[in-house]
Amino acid sequence: MKYKVLIVDDHLVVREGIKLILETSESFQVIGEASNGKVALEMINNLQPDVILLDLNMPVMSGLDTLKIMSEQSITIPVIILTTYNEDQLMVSGIELGVKGFLLKDTSRENLLRTLESAIRGETLLQPEVMAKILKYKQGKSDNHPEQAATLTDKELFILQAVAKGYKSREIAFDMGIAERTVKAHLTNIYNKLGVNSRAEAVAIAIDQGLFRLIDK
Repeated sequence: MKYKVLIVDDHLVVREGIKLILETSESFQVIGEASNGKVALEMINNLQPDVILLDLNMPVMSGLDTLKIMSEQSITIPVIILTTYNEDQLMVSGIELGVKGFLLKDTSRENLLRTLESAIRGETLLQPEVMAKILKYKQGKSDNHPEQAATLTDKELFILQAVAKGYKSREIAFDMGIAERTVKAHLTNIYNKLGVNSRAEAVAIAIDQGLFRLIDK
């Protein structure tokens, strides 16, 4: 079975490029294309895609406005944002709206497929270069709250950053030389401390509060 992908971007060359890559995949198929959020919302209801690739800057209806409406309508289809090099603030807003990952529009085939696979599994995945952009943006904002970083231990911060990069609990456990159940226990503590119920929410809060900036990348 192939997972159904909806591509939403106002640039035809971007849509065609992604479509060409996915046509070579055994796991995904493009079931629709839209040039703005308004058309995308209609297609979402009609086509029921498994995952959505969504541009941020589009005419008629932007990617962020589309995400807000999806949230209001309780549409839980995982969304991956297609972004460029000058959309840092919009990327942070996307995280706060629960997107599952970001892809720079010149990303590799490997990154595209890996991010789609993570989104299908319900995981949040931020490629290292995207994470660096978001963190740099947040660190430059005067309204950061670094004192809140003290609520998480260094080990918890390490685990949460690994989660943001898309690593599974068993991979984190192997890297740290601890049991998988220990990683899951740390994640439970992180959720309790941040007042969230999921990995995506934890990553969003951590980025918003500037927690990751204390970790060496």
